[in-house]
Amino acid sequence: MTTFERIKQTAKERGLTLNQLNDTAKLKNNIIYSWKNKTPSAENLSKVADVLGVSVDYLLGNTDDMHANKKSDNVINLDEALSDKGVIMEFQGKELSDKAKRGILEILNLIDGDEE
Repeated sequence: MTTFERIKQTAKERGLTLNQLNDTAKLKNNIIYSWKNKTPSAENLSKVADVLGVSVDYLLGNTDDMHANKKSDNVINLDEALSDKGVIMEFQGKELSDKAKRGILEILNLIDGDEE
């Protein structure tokens, strides 16, 4: 199965047309269709994989595991992130101040204390 065929099949399983996938991944018009005969760039393939919720390796046919080689480090330690003044966090497009981050951390500590 080619990369194009695998993308088409996975999109169909997700209830997406290739045009919808193309738009959601914010790619140039009909670029996915060009992959019938051309090799997609790594950047564009990564965008498609993210929209479909699969790994690039899966789309390339290197594995049948949809999530192979997906980053397992998606875990965010809120205690560290909220305490670290160097970490930039945003909410609704605005950067959280250190004061706001401390407030969130205090709320989480209160909630954690209530569960005991």
